[in-house]
Amino acid sequence: MTTRRDFICAAAAAAAFGGRAAAKPSDGLVWAALLHMGTNMWCDHVVTRQSWGPFKGEQVKLLCAADHIRFDEGVWRALTGRMAEVGMNMVVIDLGEAVRYPSHPELAVEGSWDVDRFRKELSRLRAMGLEPIPKMNFSTTHDAWLKEYHRMVSTAPYYKTCSDLIRDVAEIFDHPRFLHLGYDEETEELQKRHEYCVVRHGELWWHDFLWFVGETEKAGMRPWAWSDYSWKHPHYLARCPKSVMQSNWYYESEFGVEKLKAAGKHGDAVAVRMYEELDKAGFEQIPTGSNWSCDDNFAKTVEHCRKVCSPERLKGFMTAPWYFTLPEWGKRNMEAIDQVGAVVKDQQSI
Repeated sequence: MTTRRDFICAAAAAAAFGGRAAAKPSDGLVWAALLHMGTNMWCDHVVTRQSWGPFKGEQVKLLCAADHIRFDEGVWRALTGRMAEVGMNMVVIDLGEAVRYPSHPELAVEGSWDVDRFRKELSRLRAMGLEPIPKMNFSTTHDAWLKEYHRMVSTAPYYKTCSDLIRDVAEIFDHPRFLHLGYDEETEELQKRHEYCVVRHGELWWHDFLWFVGETEKAGMRPWAWSDYSWKHPHYLARCPKSVMQSNWYYESEFGVEKLKAAGKHGDAVAVRMYEELDKAGFEQIPTGSNWSCDDNFAKTVEHCRKVCSPERLKGFMTAPWYFTLPEWGKRNMEAIDQVGAVVKDQQSI
């Protein structure tokens, strides 16, 4: 296990790297990593399961909403330093409760960063050649960071608060290219152990999703969202505005659709096929891989999507390790970044 001392040393090395921008890929693509500053985006109760993914026993409780920030700046600096070193050019920051939003300071927790401190960090990232992009997850499965508003979904106070927060983030980030809205995994199955469950269906889901798209565009940012709603709702391809940048995701090793079907993994087959379906429907994409389940997924995601997606609509790739920015999971986060770096290096040699 990587210790805190290991990451302090790594952070010092990253600091020594200074503000110098690393050489960037010549292909014009986004090479991004999703990293977490906020973490109150998974549930609003104490999880009773003894294991979930790589989390075991007491570690599972880290997935629950907390009254303090769970983020290590030394680990963050080490990871972002490595991103610059390997030639990546974008960091998507999962914000949640990590920032003290000017319009709604009541959403802050112990340790939330004030705006001045956060803007200094954004300047540091830009100086390193990393474009910082905000992510605020508005899926009802991942919005415990909204505190009381988490239980006011689709009401007037909810809309006002979310609109305020979108404007705050646009200003804090100096009107970035994108705002990632999340909007994934809003299902009954994934909320069955929550103390409070709410899932939007039908026209209400569409009303709220399109409302968020509109608010993001009014604030001068391009909306970006996970694509998994399309897996069970094929009409998504026709109804979703083409302005929404799509990040379909799939984290396993097998990309053969027919093989997956033959193995009874029909859900995985749909997820893999969706890269091609989104492209045919005219969407621009930043496909997302991960080292959550295996260590060859990211490279295979790039290989697969280059085959099935049109070059003009394939705008880049992102890794989403889904480990908190803490010393105990720093090694896995770093490995995810190195997997992207290996692909970037390979692309440059072609």
